[in-house]
Order: sequence, then C-alpha cells, then structure tokens
Amino acid sequence: MAAPAASPVDTQAANTQTMTIGKALNNGLRAAMEADPKVLVMGEDVGKLGGVFRVTDGLQKDFGEHRVLDTPLAESGIVGTAIGLAVRGFRPVCEIQFEGFIFPAFDQISSQLAKLRYRTQGKLKAPVVIRVPFGGGIGAVEHHSESPESLFSHIPGLKVVSCSNPVDAYWMMRQAISSDDPVMVFEPKKLYHSSALKAPVDTTATPDPLHSSRVVRHGDAATIAAYGPSLPVALDAATAAQEEGRSLEVIDLRTLSPLDLGPVFESVRRTGRLVVVSEASSEVSLTSEVAARVQQECFYSLEAPVQRVTGFDTPYPPAKLEEHFLPDLDRVLYAVDNALEW
Repeated sequence: MAAPAASPVDTQAANTQTMTIGKALNNGLRAAMEADPKVLVMGEDVGKLGGVFRVTDGLQKDFGEHRVLDTPLAESGIVGTAIGLAVRGFRPVCEIQFEGFIFPAFDQISSQLAKLRYRTQGKLKAPVVIRVPFGGGIGAVEHHSESPESLFSHIPGLKVVSCSNPVDAYWMMRQAISSDDPVMVFEPKKLYHSSALKAPVDTTATPDPLHSSRVVRHGDAATIAAYGPSLPVALDAATAAQEEGRSLEVIDLRTLSPLDLGPVFESVRRTGRLVVVSEASSEVSLTSEVAARVQQECFYSLEAPVQRVTGFDTPYPPAKLEEHFLPDLDRVLYAVDNALEW
C-alpha cells in the first residue's frame, strides 16, 4: 500500500526551522548555492573560519574552496574580482568583514558595479551581492561599528536592503542573490545571534517582495519608522507606550534604496505623527529623506513636525560611550512625546 500523501501542514512543518538572524543568513546562502552552481561566496576569513560572525560557517566544508573563497585583505580587490566574475556569468556574494573597511571598495562599487548595467544598455548584468555587517552595540574598536548605509543608498544603480529578523534575513539573501542588479545587504551585527529574535523560518513560503516596507505593529497615536538594528528599539518603544495607553504603529522600512514609503504615507495620514529611528548620523541621511518625503506627500495630514532619533553627527565613539550614541528606548519615547504634545 502506498504511503499517504503528506498534508500541507506536515510539509510546512518539515520546511520550517527556528533560527537566529545569523543562522537564517547562513541557510539562505546555503540554499542559493545548492540551487545554482554559479553562486560563489568570497571575502576575508569566510572559508575555514566561517566568517568572524560565523555567518558562512560550514559553507566551505560543504561546497569546497572553489566556491567559498578566502580572499586577501583587500576590499577593492574583492569587489573588483566579483564584478569580473559577474560579467562571466557567476553570481558572487562578497562579505565585507566590517562596515568601516568598505571604503577601499567604494570606487569599485560606485564607479563600476553600480553603473555597469546602465552604461552597457543592459547588455551586461551585475548580479553581485555585497554583505555588510553594520551598526553598533558590540563594544568594538574603531572602524568596526559604523552605519554607512546612507552613502550607498544615494548611488543610482545600487539596491540596498537591511534585515531585522530571521525571516527577512533568509529571504532577502535568496532574493538578492537572484537579482540581476547589484544588491547591498546591510546586516545588523548586534542582532546576528540574539536568542530574543529567534523565529520560525518557512523556506517554502512566499516572501514579501525584496524592495518593500512592512507594518509590523498596528497603532493610531503615532508612527515609528525604523530598519535593521533600530527596529527592536522601535518595537520596545511601542510596547512601553502601550502600557501608558498610547498605541504606536511601527513600520520596518526593510528597503533603503529604493525606499518603499507607501505604507509610511498611509500610516501617517491616519496617525498624523512620525518618528524615524536610525543608528546613522542625522545629517543628509536616510532619516532626512524619509522626513522630507513624508512632509511632501502628507503635509496636510501632519499634526506635528517629523521627529528623528539618530546617532550623533560625530565619528562613532569608543565602546564605553556607544550606549550614549545609539538611539535607545528613552530617546525614542522622548521623540514620541514631542510629536504627541503638538
């Protein structure tokens, strides 16, 4: 007698695993490499060590040194090599070990990678993924805790996303690798192995589109927009405000370029108030762009000026001072209070 067919519930359970963000990124890379032999992983210490954050752990052992390459300490060379591989039909995934060391590759990224498809009128594709651990909160030394995402979001031809939970981490990696355009994935390093953020990931589900924002908590008193490492702070603020009888709506921006502000506009037209949260400095930043666009599109709905809670306009401080630099619960709630007092 033939065995009974598995039910949809059984199938979903078999393809669902509870993961941290770091493990979800690892599984996303693994699934992409299994599906396409042209997918390569390259970067400093990504092979035998498995990456300094262990996001690439086990990949070289399972796929070999020809597909998981330990590179020299030369970010410009890593990205330049990836561009050449992409032109020859490969789909390289580059890891920049720490965001503060991405700038030697800035010329390759901005002058070559971002423009390749445009300047060849689509004859050449640039399916390169650049993984960037970013943000603070790990007590690191200089150049190891920065937030340069606004710089890259400003460059036409690049797509920029940031994950804040395991489901997005898995699917953003899969979607970025399958894109024919270059995608930079900014990964919040302090959240990589957070047990508080563990979540079930169904690897057979239909994911949200890569370049879309999402309401993650509904409310009507004010709107908070955040992304990556700032999203847990925004959600904590909403929980604290709820205890005081104030219902806050929280939106995960997810995509930094192109920005998907439709859900933000819709929310602000209902709440009349917006707080934007980011670890990056405030001058000429993503928070500036969100504030400007909301003012332009929702002017007659706003009941208060858009509030921004960001890192300060200074170089990232020493580890002992970073708690004063990063947006925290008190600063976000203070901004909410300012918005509600108008």
